[in-house]
Amino acid sequence: MRAPYRGRFAPSPTGPLHFGSLVAAVGSFLRARHCGGDWLVRMEDLDPPREVPGAAEEILRALAALGLDWDGEVAVQSRRTARYERALERLAAGGWTYRCNCSRAELRRKGRGGALGPIYPGTCRRSPPAATTAAAVRVKTGDDVIAFHDQIQGPYAQNLAREVGDFVVHRADSLFAYQLAVVVDDAAQGVTEVVRGTDLLDSTPRQVHLQRLLDLPTPGYCHLPIAVDAAGAKLSKQTGAAPVDTERPARALRAALAFLGQPSPPPRLSEPRALLRWAVGRWQPGSVPRRLTITFP
Repeated sequence: MRAPYRGRFAPSPTGPLHFGSLVAAVGSFLRARHCGGDWLVRMEDLDPPREVPGAAEEILRALAALGLDWDGEVAVQSRRTARYERALERLAAGGWTYRCNCSRAELRRKGRGGALGPIYPGTCRRSPPAATTAAAVRVKTGDDVIAFHDQIQGPYAQNLAREVGDFVVHRADSLFAYQLAVVVDDAAQGVTEVVRGTDLLDSTPRQVHLQRLLDLPTPGYCHLPIAVDAAGAKLSKQTGAAPVDTERPARALRAALAFLGQPSPPPRLSEPRALLRWAVGRWQPGSVPRRLTITFP
C-alpha cells in the first residue's frame, strides 16, 4: 500500500519571499493538494551568517496572505540538530566518513575542474588531519552512477566520484551541511515527493547516496524551472529580487501559475484561496516547461 502523499516547501530565511521562491511554493502546494496530500513548511535555518533577522516570520506571513496554508507545525532545522548528529554518527560507524581540513583555495588548486565546480581529489581520505585540528567531515563516494527519473526534467544521472567527489556533510565551523540535513528531515517528516527548483537538481544524487547509506526511503523528485533575470542569474536576495506583493496576492499567484505553464484562472477569481482551489483541480504537471531556467519578467 502506497503512503499518503506528503510534499513540502523548505525556504531559507535569507530574506523575504520573492517570485523565485513563490514558484517553488506554488508548484509544491498544487502538486500536494492535487494528490490529496499534506503540504508541509520547513524553515532551513542552518546557516546563521546568511540569515536575516525576522525573515522566517516574514516568509510565513507572506504564505498565509497568499492563501498557501500549510499542514501541521512549521519545522525549524536549527531545532533538529540532534537528528543530524545521530545520522552523522551512523555514517561514521559504517566507515563512510573522514575528517578533512582542506581549504577552498587548496581545492581550487588541487581539484580537477568539473561541471559542478572543483572535484575533491581525496587528499584527506588518504591522509586525514590530526584529531586536534578543526576539520570538516566528508562522506565517501563510490564509482557508480546514481540515476533517477525526475517528474518534470526526465532522466538524470551522475557519477558522484567522477563528477563531485567526496562531499562535506559537517562543516569545519560545526554547522551541518544542507545535503545531510535535508535527507534526514525529508525522511523524518515522511515526505513522499520533493518539488523544488532545478538549482538543486544536481544535489539530488548526493542526497540519494546518503539515503542509501542511512537506509532511508528515497522520495520522488520533481524539479521546476527556476526564475532568472536578464543576465541569467537566479532571482534571489543577492541579485536584488523584489519581495512578493502580498497586497495583490491574486496577481502574484497568477504570475506563478503562468510561469509554470498552468491554465489561467478566470478574472472573477480574486480571493487567493478560491483561486488556488481552482488551480489545484486543474494542475497539469505535463504543462510545466521542461527547462532548467526561465527569464522573468
